[in-house]
Amino acid sequence: MSGRFGDLSPKQAESLSEFQERIQDVLPSLPAHHDHYLLRWLRARNFNVQKSENMIRKHVEFRKQMKVDTIITDWKPPEVIEKYVSGGMCGYDREGSPIWYDVIGPLDPKGLLLSATKQDFLKTKIRHIEMLQRECRRQSEKLGKNIESITLIYDCEGLGLKHIWKPAIETYGEILTMYEENYPEGLKRVLLIKAPKLFPMAYNLIKHFLCEETRRKIMVLGSNWQEVLRKHIDPDQLPVVYGGTLTDPDGDPSCRTMINYGGTVPKLYYVQESVKVQYDSSVTVGRGSSLQLEYDVPAPSSLLSFQRHESAPLIWHPRKAQLFTSKDGERFTNVNNFVSK
Repeated sequence: MSGRFGDLSPKQAESLSEFQERIQDVLPSLPAHHDHYLLRWLRARNFNVQKSENMIRKHVEFRKQMKVDTIITDWKPPEVIEKYVSGGMCGYDREGSPIWYDVIGPLDPKGLLLSATKQDFLKTKIRHIEMLQRECRRQSEKLGKNIESITLIYDCEGLGLKHIWKPAIETYGEILTMYEENYPEGLKRVLLIKAPKLFPMAYNLIKHFLCEETRRKIMVLGSNWQEVLRKHIDPDQLPVVYGGTLTDPDGDPSCRTMINYGGTVPKLYYVQESVKVQYDSSVTVGRGSSLQLEYDVPAPSSLLSFQRHESAPLIWHPRKAQLFTSKDGERFTNVNNFVSK
């Protein structure tokens, strides 16, 4: 059985009844009380009532702490976030679920983190999610059926090294963890398009923040991505730039009134000169000196990345890289020299 309303096994139905009884005291603090909503928490913990109860009680505290019930009306993100954090809700899929676009390429992680706090980003994402949840409730009333999850289109065109900067990954990880712990079953599917060669490495850095169920919902689309999008979304609900017929009222094919495309953050927004980064280890290289680093590369086509202090730019000399022969006789680059400017 799927564990959804109307498709419960006797044991699942029993778990739902027990769950309802055990959380009676916190039900008034939740945004919904119906079975569709409660089953989301049970499915997220494989119908383990105790774990589901712990999860939803933590969520109640989260709502109080972050003032989630009034975050849409009483809190506004800083101007730099409103202007330069890309993404937005635009249209509905064929089942009536809202569609959210994350547009990665134009995003300027460093500029944003120098201009706003992690708390600002976390609250902004909570606000976005609550707006989407509210839209799901509106769609449920309009269509006469339960709409509880969204379709996410993840546009990876332009994904680069700036996006896998350590502080950016840490911030994104905190947001993903918050989402997984407080909005179970909120994603119907993730349609990932225009993935560059760098994508597998970027995904490896964040996938441990995602539960297995979320990972299964991610579809990495190939060159026929527009065709696949149209299978899930009617053309009149899909912007022209993504293969549909939808435009803004002024004819903009990118639908910029609904989707923010971000951009480089002007330095006038900066409130700090650098972001503090915690490293496992560090070393200081004097001006004009060199440092030799040795790495055991376990597989061919591996990508070596490193972080550096902003005040100490480095030059990488790949031609000075030495080679070693692995046990199976294959040769890998494993030593790189970095020289300080």
